[in-house]
Amino acid sequence: MEEKRTSVFENGLIWFGAGVSIAEILTGTYFAPLGFGKGLLAIIVGHIIGCLMLFMAGYIGGKGRKSAMETVKMSFGQKGSLLFSCLNILQLVGWTAIMIYDGALASNGILPVGAWIWCLVIGGLIVIWIVIGIKNLGKVNTVAMAALFILTLILCKVIFSGGASVGITDESMTFGAAVELSVAMPLSWLPLISDYTRNAEKPVKATAVSAIVYGLVSCWMYVIGMGAAIYTGEYDVAQIMVKAGLGIAGLLIIVLSTVTTTFLDAYSAGVSSESVWSGLKGKWIAVAATVLGTIGAIVYPMDNITDFLYLIGSVFAPMIAIQIADYFLLKKDCSNKAFHLSNLVIWAVGFVLYRYLMTVDIIVGNTLPDMVITIAICIAVNLVGKAVKKS
Repeated sequence: MEEKRTSVFENGLIWFGAGVSIAEILTGTYFAPLGFGKGLLAIIVGHIIGCLMLFMAGYIGGKGRKSAMETVKMSFGQKGSLLFSCLNILQLVGWTAIMIYDGALASNGILPVGAWIWCLVIGGLIVIWIVIGIKNLGKVNTVAMAALFILTLILCKVIFSGGASVGITDESMTFGAAVELSVAMPLSWLPLISDYTRNAEKPVKATAVSAIVYGLVSCWMYVIGMGAAIYTGEYDVAQIMVKAGLGIAGLLIIVLSTVTTTFLDAYSAGVSSESVWSGLKGKWIAVAATVLGTIGAIVYPMDNITDFLYLIGSVFAPMIAIQIADYFLLKKDCSNKAFHLSNLVIWAVGFVLYRYLMTVDIIVGNTLPDMVITIAICIAVNLVGKAVKKS
């Protein structure tokens, strides 16, 4: 939507804001049954896997100056990419609703004026963020991120200075499942990152900084959630804030973090829509996505997002695996074709494989094996195709 080049620092701020998220803190609470040591290891391993994929996705878009969904055309063709653009718009509207729902619920726990009112307040602030636009958000984001940084440090101090663990270690979550839940969050950003790295002054550096900053901050949010559950016995973000004595400061953390994260989802819904319907103004589609997300947050309960995260993984993990194979290994660009049928079939195989691997407990989760197998299939099909042409 905007063509102004963003600095490496501005990209870092954008992805700091993406990482500071109530949804990430809530997801971190699910790791408590593993205990702090194993839980921390699962968080780190999962984020290393997820953020490596995030870097590669952002690198493709940054080098080619293409939006996330424009890069998909390179592997699936002009019309073949429409499937992923539409799925991406749907998941972004879904994320917008989930983020607003979580933020409103937590805000209402601190200042109970009605969750639906908080949905409207947060939705309204996101619209303001969109109207301001990325090219004008530099100073606003700097102030917002500084406030979030200080307040989350205070939250950490309160949680981790409490002393002995009150959490109970049990077998309700395996290490492999925890790794997969850790991979899932950075994986959910794969179809978005190029929307921001494409306009970077230094795309490779900006992509690296974006992936590293997001990875570190996301781990930090997971650890806050896990630590709160283990050391305070509390799984409710609002109650965590209340117990921490943060009050209005806690409310500020919740609202600001929700706005800065959800803005990216809504903005990218606008960018993706431009790939589907040329001539549309992405900014106003982003506003429409925010309005839909706000209505969804008011109407539907969205307390458990794990199934949603796994659905995103099953769609986008094999997609990016094929893109990685084509761009880095096979050096192919199919954006001049309408469809790349073999890649669409390989993606379908990868999707089914992911869903099957969800039933198998693998120590590194199921995203990495799914992507490795999908890449191997992609290379094998390419080699067979070349052999057939030669014969």
